Amino acid sequence: MSALSSTRGRLVGVGVGPGDPELLTLKAVRALQETDVVAYFAKLGNGSVARRIAAPHLRAGTVELPLGYPVTTEIHRHDDAYRHAIAGFYDAAAEEVAAHIEAGRHVAVLSEGDPLFYGSYMHLHVRLALRYRAEVIPGVTGMSGCWSQAGTPIAQGDDVLSVLPGTLDEDVLIRRLMQADAAVIMKVGRNLPKIRRALAVAGRLPRALYVERGTMEGSHAIPLAERGEEPAPYFAIVLVPGWEGRA
Repeated sequence: MSALSSTRGRLVGVGVGPGDPELLTLKAVRALQETDVVAYFAKLGNGSVARRIAAPHLRAGTVELPLGYPVTTEIHRHDDAYRHAIAGFYDAAAEEVAAHIEAGRHVAVLSEGDPLFYGSYMHLHVRLALRYRAEVIPGVTGMSGCWSQAGTPIAQGDDVLSVLPGTLDEDVLIRRLMQADAAVIMKVGRNLPKIRRALAVAGRLPRALYVERGTMEGSHAIPLAERGEEPAPYFAIVLVPGWEGRA
């Protein structure tokens, strides 16, 4: 009998949404209340936002499995040392989760936003989903939370929406922005000055909106042109609305 059918444990990727606890889906809440183990990613030494969102729905006695990143931005993502460290971390994390599943436990892995959209959960999914029963519960994405809170229509009709990581090289950002009708730029952080320059060259800066901590306490949105040059916090997104031909 295969491992897939012989174990009663299973893996569940749970999207907990962009920050507002009321944006958890009913299905996500049920999964949190039924799980034996809850796993979550965070930088070593830091708390987990995903865990904070999920906390009110966890049963007493739920086993917690924090998964601490060994590196984040200290080493460039293209450096071999970074690739080696992060790949080894995901391999080890997957085996920690697998040990609980082998023991017959259900493991819910928390993911801010949606698990399969720039989420760390996907690195566990590709390592474990062929070995064990796996389910993914989608979550409200950070970008949709941000444009909804800002009341900014993002795309309509034949608009082409591009989702761009701010870590891209500047010339690539410019090209992509010039090709898109609407854009969402994620991973802003220290890339903010580069993003601003790319938007200016592409002629999109006047329409760009900066949203910080969208749907969370202390969130705010302002035109990017009015925002200072200092690096953005982790929870920040730049929106470039399409629908330029509206009345």
